[in-house]
Amino acid sequence: MRTLRFLLALLLVLPAVGRAQPLLQIEQLAPLAGIVEAEIAAGHIPGAVVLVGQGERIVYAQAFGRRALLPAAEPMTLDTVFDLASLTKVVATTPAILRLVERGRLALDAPAARYWPEFAAHGKAAISVRQLLAHTSGLPAGIDLRGVLRPAEVLRRLAAVRPEGRAGGEARYSDVNFAVLGELVRRVSGQPLDVFVERQVLQPLHMGDTAFLPSAELRHRVAPTSANGAAWRRGEVHDPLAARLGGVAGSAGLFGTAADLARFARALLAGGAPLLAPSSLAEMLMPQTWPAAPPRGLGWRLEAPLAANRAALPPLAVASHLGYTGTGLWLDPLSGVYVVILSSRLHPDGGGDAAPLRARVVAAVAAALGPLPPAALAAARPELGARVAPYVPKPVAAPVRTGIDVLAAQDFAPLRGLRVGLLTHRSGVDAAGRRSIDVLFRTPQLRLAAIFSPEHGLAADREGAVADDRDALTGLPVYSLYGATRRPTAAMLDGLDAVVVDLQDVGVRFYTYASTLAYVIEAAAERGLQVVVLDRPNPVNAAIVQGPLLDAGRQSFTGYWPLPLRHGLTLGEFARLFRAEAGLDVRLTVIPMQGYRRHLWYDDSGLPWLPPSPNLTSLAAATLYPGVGIVEGAEVSVGRGTDEPFALVGAPWIDGRRLADELALLALPGVRFVPAEFVPVAARHAGEHCHGVRIELVDRDALDAPALGVALAATLHRLYPQHFSLDKILGNLGSQATLDAIRAGQAPAGIAAGWAAALAEFRARAHPFLLYAD
Repeated sequence: MRTLRFLLALLLVLPAVGRAQPLLQIEQLAPLAGIVEAEIAAGHIPGAVVLVGQGERIVYAQAFGRRALLPAAEPMTLDTVFDLASLTKVVATTPAILRLVERGRLALDAPAARYWPEFAAHGKAAISVRQLLAHTSGLPAGIDLRGVLRPAEVLRRLAAVRPEGRAGGEARYSDVNFAVLGELVRRVSGQPLDVFVERQVLQPLHMGDTAFLPSAELRHRVAPTSANGAAWRRGEVHDPLAARLGGVAGSAGLFGTAADLARFARALLAGGAPLLAPSSLAEMLMPQTWPAAPPRGLGWRLEAPLAANRAALPPLAVASHLGYTGTGLWLDPLSGVYVVILSSRLHPDGGGDAAPLRARVVAAVAAALGPLPPAALAAARPELGARVAPYVPKPVAAPVRTGIDVLAAQDFAPLRGLRVGLLTHRSGVDAAGRRSIDVLFRTPQLRLAAIFSPEHGLAADREGAVADDRDALTGLPVYSLYGATRRPTAAMLDGLDAVVVDLQDVGVRFYTYASTLAYVIEAAAERGLQVVVLDRPNPVNAAIVQGPLLDAGRQSFTGYWPLPLRHGLTLGEFARLFRAEAGLDVRLTVIPMQGYRRHLWYDDSGLPWLPPSPNLTSLAAATLYPGVGIVEGAEVSVGRGTDEPFALVGAPWIDGRRLADELALLALPGVRFVPAEFVPVAARHAGEHCHGVRIELVDRDALDAPALGVALAATLHRLYPQHFSLDKILGNLGSQATLDAIRAGQAPAGIAAGWAAALAEFRARAHPFLLYAD
């Protein structure tokens, strides 16, 4: 049914180029030339072809630089043929699979082993065709190719590969997935992959300059990659796996031109014909991963629409893919725009870097299209429902102005002339939907020199340790404060005058962004740096302070300062309190919000909800988080890896009906409990059938979230003492006295009442540091 709804919406949107966004004009794309020429001058690429189209029009097509530097210089031309690398996955293999599905020869949800029996080895019997396409198979990125000379041996190793994760779980980008799919095409169609793709994909679209194993006629136009011994790879695939398969693989091996990719893009954006049925196109562009995960369709990765405010839009509209050799393709059904970027960044020395080129060109195209109201995306994609709804702000008379906008209105006066670092993530955007990174990077009043990311990374979509990186759009280093270190090192801070902080916190003690801020303030005090906090709302109503205070001596990364569990502070207010109570000599400036009041919930602010971490996908999840998050240290799922994080609590050993009934007897204000069955795809109990409860939020103002957490812990401990390890909740709970009261069987309401005196003392402690009235 969801596919049918999407199909109907798609058919309405696709023919109406310009209905959601304006028609592009070539003058608007004038910045592209400077971008490409700068990347060539920087030595990142020898040359490139950039093509931008909209509907049936090619708006912009230009060749830059050199096709080849060695053994002799050759100019880049529009008809240059490139090693498309992993674009093979979406231009050849994905449509080939879907063509076979349309004919009834393959089934998306059938196990791949149905078509390749040997593939069932080592626990792969249940891996489906869909999971291979969506990169949720659990298979590794590649296979050991040492000593492999013949395609038959490669296929044997592919069939024998061992999964590294659970099928249907986390998305792991994998060449193995698509190499297997390429073999399925051969087995099911009875034709070699290159022959099937030529007849069923390339010929119908008149893509005459695209092929596996390019002919001698095409080879003289091929942009070489790196050397293979004494000869340049020219028409010879660079990818090692595809090379071992004779140059024809489902994962790589296709060569093509920008004009041919434009033909392909136009066909898909016009509804699929003659390549795919509209229903197949709809299926391909539907998110296949759960909401907390980076979204992927069938073959394609999904991104935000091409719009000037895309940083504030859900990453669900644009289909895109990159190629290792320096290629990229973007399709935006809302605007009808497609972007083709082709370079041979590996030439001549196997190095190069196409990431800045791709990021900057796409950003320039998006800027040219102007802003897109989030409601327009919600209207065009109604089947996405809850995935898009939080991004659409509730209309208010005067939206809150966050710190980044107030700072800009001050003409960046507190930072003028300074060399700064910025601690931020994907929620750090201004009112125009631009990243705070880009706002600071482009202003001449200061120099942004480094970026820092907290837990969950710069895109706020990662779980576990995050490595250092480089921001493709600005070229700046991104230092992770949740990887090799959780504190900024002297080397990271070297040369900076100030650290600016623009993070969306959630007002919960065990949420780690306040700890990261505290670590930054301590490091700044040691080095004499200024700290400037660009304040943002406490999303769960800063007038509400609830829960036990953190015990003295129980400091950790998930509880660094003695705060209540739901502390009622903005990050700016916390910074003021922390500096004073820690006795730190540091220059701290907080840029307050304008129009904010303590009693506001986030959806009263007029701001879009941009998930600050993977599982806080909505304000409702953030509201339940300070309660349900208490128990997740124990042996229960709290809905991570489902469509309802923190609204579900369960485990294989729970009787959902009994748990719901027992919790209902407590008459907790603001929530009700209904039995639920669910299977998480990630985190605790991933892949297991869980029984438990769904927590329905009926009155958020009446909810005492920490008391909810205590009620869950007490009830689970009483009903299932052999399964529920009460001591394991102490890390997030933070209070030994509260834990002891639960163990002693005290009523949850009485336990919560016992926090009152400490909460009153905390309110008095915090009052001098508050910035906003009720």
